[in-house]
Amino acid sequence: MAEKKAIQLKSESAALVPADADFTPLFERALTSVREDLRDNPYIQEALRVLPVRGYRSAIGNFWNAVVDDLRNKVIHRSLSLFNKSVKVEREIKIYEDFQSLVNDDQLIEGAYKIGVIGYEASKILKHAKETRHFFDGHPRSSEPSVIKVLSMMDDCIRYVLTSPYPSQIIDIDDYMTVLGTTNFDRNEVAVEVASSDLPEIYKVELANRLFTAYVHPTASSTLRGNTEYVIPILWRMLPKPVQLQIVRRVDQEIAKGDVTLTEQAFRFVTIVGATNYLSAPARLYRIKPLVAKLKKCSGKFDEEAAAVQELLPYAGVIPSECLGDYVSGLVLTYVGFIGSSQHFRRTNFYSDSAAVDIPTMFEAFDEKSAEAFVHVVKSNEELKGRITNPAKLGRLRTLANIVSGRVSDSFAEKTFLGLLTDEQKEKELSQALYRSSKPPAR
Repeated sequence: MAEKKAIQLKSESAALVPADADFTPLFERALTSVREDLRDNPYIQEALRVLPVRGYRSAIGNFWNAVVDDLRNKVIHRSLSLFNKSVKVEREIKIYEDFQSLVNDDQLIEGAYKIGVIGYEASKILKHAKETRHFFDGHPRSSEPSVIKVLSMMDDCIRYVLTSPYPSQIIDIDDYMTVLGTTNFDRNEVAVEVASSDLPEIYKVELANRLFTAYVHPTASSTLRGNTEYVIPILWRMLPKPVQLQIVRRVDQEIAKGDVTLTEQAFRFVTIVGATNYLSAPARLYRIKPLVAKLKKCSGKFDEEAAAVQELLPYAGVIPSECLGDYVSGLVLTYVGFIGSSQHFRRTNFYSDSAAVDIPTMFEAFDEKSAEAFVHVVKSNEELKGRITNPAKLGRLRTLANIVSGRVSDSFAEKTFLGLLTDEQKEKELSQALYRSSKPPAR
């Protein structure tokens, strides 16, 4: 029934087209949007010659040839190297003539899409246009194409190819990696962004992975690593999340190799791109547990505390639960500091100035689990309780408590205790609460 209706509609459409109608103006109007440099293309000129005499089959064939010709030239301009990597052919394509003998239309469309000469929609429409050409121009016994069919095919070819300007040239990844290892590399943010953004997605992925491999390699020069550190944050913003995850998870592979130098560089790479939140649970524990132990061990040694806090800073939002108690305790004791005296300084309120700059930022990354650990430290750490009997030290603890209070919900179990800790008018109630927390539970 549907087929019968389609035949009827086709007959009615054909009846609306006068047999002696001159459609030349329609064809010429369609061609007005073709790029200026293609107006004298021999295939297009040939199509214009045969259209007035209803050579529709030939016109379809010539228009498709114009598309193929334009795509080949755009691919050559864009990057033959990347095209050869994108499409499997008998041998490497080096010149225009190689396309004629080695690359079929489907491969040309696929490769043009993969290297960014055409978009996804264009690749689908062009495959349909290719079938139109194959059916009507390649099979003489097929039905006669209608003027509507010719105009439709022309419109697709013009809109998706013949009206589009040449794409920008893109970098060859092999050449780019070579230059990256030299002092001649241009550290210009605009240049790096243009080079990266013009790459099709598959080559952005390849470049990012190659940068990781080169960066962690034991023979990597300081020049290569320095240039990589400049490039990778710019490229990273252009990568989809699944690709970012895939690259960060390569850290686990480096850990498994057992080479501490390679592992250290892998973690540094992740830190540079700000993706520590993508690290796997084992990788986080591997990295953070020794750093927390280091902070705990160097308590009171200001330079060492500052170094430990600086190393922990990138991981502030991803602390494993196994390390959380010692981590929070270390930060609190470092920030509060201690009361003492010095022959060189008149001050008595001592703490690591450098570490104190970063610790509030780290507290901004707290969740309710971290807040629970904070309250537990305040209630149970007798050393801290001794320190905060001094008003200056209580004031520093209150600074951290205010940050924590802003990070928890109204239903947080220790909301009342945080209220006592942050309210300067309730120091007596706070002292009582701390005293009760020090008493052993009644038996």
